[in-house]
Amino acid sequence: MRPYKIPESVLVVIHTSDMQVLLIERADKTGYWQSVTGSKDLPDEPLLTTATRELFEETGIVADGKNIVLRDWGLSNIYEIYPVWRHRYAPGITHNTEHVFSVEVPREVPIMLSPREHVAHVWLSWLEAADKCFSPSNAEAVLQLPHQLAKYKA
Repeated sequence: MRPYKIPESVLVVIHTSDMQVLLIERADKTGYWQSVTGSKDLPDEPLLTTATRELFEETGIVADGKNIVLRDWGLSNIYEIYPVWRHRYAPGITHNTEHVFSVEVPREVPIMLSPREHVAHVWLSWLEAADKCFSPSNAEAVLQLPHQLAKYKA
């Protein structure tokens, strides 16, 4: 039996310099588009490690810390886990804490999806991407992208 998922995860908004956002479609739910997400592997796993691992596992993008740099927004969301996915967590766990990151990549970066998790990807303007996200916390993160980028450029 697989171990239960840890109810602490990352959300990574992948974008270009002109705020095109990459969304990926879930393999287990047709039409469910999202940014990269994933839970910690161990309770003490650093969030940056989780974000780096999930980014690579789900898209093939390597955040090397020089050319491609993950940015921790210092923002966390607590949300109710969808009932369809609660079986992945220990009995009685109903909420997850999600930590938001972003990463700027060149538009031509190759995307290699994990077919077990995702079946398609698309680049959209940040507003179109927010509208397409199935998760409210994901949509809100995408809507905050201009504000977050302004903080880094200031």
